[in-house]
Amino acid sequence: MRDTSGTSGNRTSSKRAASRFSRLSTVLALSASALLSTLCPAHAAPAKDPLPADIPDYQAALDAVKSTAVHNAVCRFLKAPLPSGGTGGPVQTIPETAEPCQGLPAFTIKDPLALNEIAPGFVAGTSQPLPTEAVKLTQLVSSLSTTVNGRNATVMLAPTQGGGWHLAAVRDGDSDATYAGKATVGTLVFTEPQIRGWYQLKLNTVEPLNDQARQGLGGQASMSLSDYQKLVKARYADKLPGSEYDTKGYSSGSSPSHKADDSLSSTPLLAGGSGAALALAAGAAALRRRHRRANTG
Repeated sequence: MRDTSGTSGNRTSSKRAASRFSRLSTVLALSASALLSTLCPAHAAPAKDPLPADIPDYQAALDAVKSTAVHNAVCRFLKAPLPSGGTGGPVQTIPETAEPCQGLPAFTIKDPLALNEIAPGFVAGTSQPLPTEAVKLTQLVSSLSTTVNGRNATVMLAPTQGGGWHLAAVRDGDSDATYAGKATVGTLVFTEPQIRGWYQLKLNTVEPLNDQARQGLGGQASMSLSDYQKLVKARYADKLPGSEYDTKGYSSGSSPSHKADDSLSSTPLLAGGSGAALALAAGAAALRRRHRRANTG
């Protein structure tokens, strides 16, 4: 009879070794998983997105659009009927109310986006046709999270002297924020406000985003930044700051009656004009006074 004890022992030994190897593999896998979880926690709450580096004092802009004062200003704007008639029509005062948002559906204001315009030096031809020289940040725009009674609105923030942002206006519709939101990594979106044209800048190529921009490029699907500079120089070189065009208030694409400054009261105004209706919210000085009262109250 053949002795199988050695074979049996070997099999047993092999099974034990395999079992130990399996347990060791499991321990190593669990240890590696624990280490990875410590270094890169897969199930931890995702970190907040970093603040945009290209927008200065962005936290101040976030605080502004999330504030009760701005929310109430939007509510008052949405409750006021839009005036009829063309641009330059009568300006209506939106009355103060104790509960401006009462009766309106709930809404929030989205995070602000950069509103870039063609830069004066680029238009004058004194700067190079480079993306960093072609456009400048002028305002921030935020749309609403949802339509309210069939209407949308855009909150417009202007830079405050000394730093920060303040409410400059509330515009009917959300086209500004929609176009500003088309910017992607590696591209810039900007406006040529005089014709209400919106463009996307990809490296050194300008592409139109709306009909006004397509008309502005003469129907072309794209244009080099250098050629675009020649085009806008021919259009606006005589309309830069200090020119008659500028002093009459048209360089920003709106009439003088639509301009907001520190002299405005805190009562929003609704200016006539389809597509260009503005609720001129509290001026920077009034907002600063309110902010100081809120902090000391």
